[in-house]
Amino acid sequence: MKKLVIATRKSQLALWQSEYIKAELLKHYPDMTIELKTFSTKADKILDVPLAKIGGKGLFTKELEIALANKEADIAVHSLKDVPVEFEEGFVLAALTKRFDPRDAFLSEKYASIDELPQGAVIGTTSLRRRMEIKLLRPDIELKDLRGNINTRIAKLKAGEYDAIILAATGVQKLQIEGEVNYFTPIDTELMIPSMGQATLGIETLDNPELVELLSVLHDKDAEIESTIERDFVRTLEGGCQVPIGIKATILDEKSVDVRAIVGMPDGSELIQENFVVNMDEYKTAGSKMAQEFIARGAKELLARAEKVAFQ
Repeated sequence: MKKLVIATRKSQLALWQSEYIKAELLKHYPDMTIELKTFSTKADKILDVPLAKIGGKGLFTKELEIALANKEADIAVHSLKDVPVEFEEGFVLAALTKRFDPRDAFLSEKYASIDELPQGAVIGTTSLRRRMEIKLLRPDIELKDLRGNINTRIAKLKAGEYDAIILAATGVQKLQIEGEVNYFTPIDTELMIPSMGQATLGIETLDNPELVELLSVLHDKDAEIESTIERDFVRTLEGGCQVPIGIKATILDEKSVDVRAIVGMPDGSELIQENFVVNMDEYKTAGSKMAQEFIARGAKELLARAEKVAFQ
């Protein structure tokens, strides 16, 4: 291929990620012409409603898939945590990049960590998973919705609307805006288990073997192992991108993978949490096996109740 068109969202972070993929591809194919084409997704347009309430799958991906289907673009670059676990027929996840920092991060103008926040402090986040995990760490905290791109969220923090906000560490790091707040503190994944695929980029294409082969230079095997476990866990639980599920697989050595998972109510009142070490050879079945154990302990009923509460 002489020319490649990348479909991307318009946010600063999405553009950074697409430019990163372009630069990585040019290292391998210096003579290729690569251009970016921007699109607005449903999640970009509806900014006054929590994502969980908008509902539906592919809030960040659908319009990019339409561009691929219409041959307006060849590949789409996604944050893997936003990519539905089931693909429409004809689409494939062609490559996964090396994972960036998977942690959530605490941002505040006055306080260095969640522990330092005063009683009843206000934290901004709309993610049901983050709400659940904050409530487990600090039941006294008041949670307030927070939508918009990273810069908008930080501006709201600086305007004094929140005592602290929680964002994915990787987004802040990629845009190099850690210094815009007084305190930027990544949170250990043992304290706050991230979303499936957090900090990995997924490259989606139409099911075209030539294109998949071309993109294989971007593919990272470790990211594949970790995200396969994480996405299979969520798929088996039938949980979408907007439900309170945390799952993090971490490769320990060439034989074993540590997996931490949590499912619960957004207010932290009920939860199922488990830590497994699985055999590397079993990574293709480990996620769904773990999910079956969670289901046996009532995870599906718990998620159904969590969804009801979230949609009120």
